[in-house]
Amino acid sequence: MAFDLINLLSQMPAKKASDLHLRVNMPPVYRVNGKLVPAAKDFVTPDDMQQSVRHMISDRQRERFDREWELDLGLDIPTGERFRVNIYRERGNAAVAFRLINTQVPGFSSLHLPKILEKLSMLPRGLILVTGVTGSGKSTSLASMINYINHHKGVNILTIEDPIEYIHKNHNSIIAQREVGGDCKSYSIGLKQALRQDPDVILLGEIRDAETMSIALSAADTGHLVMSTLHTLDSLQTIYRILSFFPPHQHQEIRHLLSSTLQAVISQRLIPRNDKSGRLPAIEILVGTAAVGECIVEADKTSSVRDLIAEGATQYGMQSFDQSLMWFYQNEAISLDTALENATNPDDFMLRVDGIMSGSDRGWAEFAKTQSEMDVQALQEDSGTNA
Repeated sequence: MAFDLINLLSQMPAKKASDLHLRVNMPPVYRVNGKLVPAAKDFVTPDDMQQSVRHMISDRQRERFDREWELDLGLDIPTGERFRVNIYRERGNAAVAFRLINTQVPGFSSLHLPKILEKLSMLPRGLILVTGVTGSGKSTSLASMINYINHHKGVNILTIEDPIEYIHKNHNSIIAQREVGGDCKSYSIGLKQALRQDPDVILLGEIRDAETMSIALSAADTGHLVMSTLHTLDSLQTIYRILSFFPPHQHQEIRHLLSSTLQAVISQRLIPRNDKSGRLPAIEILVGTAAVGECIVEADKTSSVRDLIAEGATQYGMQSFDQSLMWFYQNEAISLDTALENATNPDDFMLRVDGIMSGSDRGWAEFAKTQSEMDVQALQEDSGTNA
């Protein structure tokens, strides 16, 4: 081959690359701190691609790819790195996207995740959703929560992933990790079977359809802690997305079930640092309080959850995207331009930067008080790696 794939993959940690893209008739490309940069000069030929794919997959996986034209898998290379791999078709040729997976599950502090996640991880039951666009760190945050549970509780944890990313070892808990396509046929089938396997905690890599969502809500309602992801931008959109899985005549029933089971929605966006290389997670956290439950049940009040988030910092540990951005900006970790670009309401954000606060901004002052000196120290000492 004109390029050494193993060498390109093994260099990713040193180059702080999160992804590698291979497509025919173009050079390999890294994603570094959110930006695309060339990984090599030579173009990938059709023969290069065929050889690369052939060496990565088994006969069974090849049959699946030939049938579905899409394939997800986990890949370990001899130098010790692990990757999430997606193989797909592009203009008649195979193409591959590699995502580097940290072999050590990072802790909350190193990822700059809010301390409320420790409390949420220890909940005995309910539904916790981590949301965001592709590449926003959802899987890493969930892995950190599973790791925290594993070290602090003695429970039976079952994961259903596509593919398995982080490999967990048993500590205080026991963990079974199942891969869609290898250990079970689909998320919904794996989740159905999981309920017969005496789980305390169930992690679903993603909720993709109404059947899986319905089973997840039922599992959360019957005493399990269910954790999963959705591709939604924030908490309010997450509520509406859950409802959209179901026909209108079921919406009120789902609203009631969701109001009684939803423990938290953790929405995140990775944003570039200003003080050093790397990215930071701007986090919105909705906690399933009684007031939030009422907003979920009553359709005309649902949009009010955003106000509850901003006001619920001290009592419930909630926070809005703009509060998260303001804290990073005030500690000189991100630039004002970055903060405004990612703010939910840039005009209001700028007014707060200028010191013009309204009477309804009590939650902002309370949020600032909840951020400890240890949070600032962790931010300043961080090595600058991606969340």
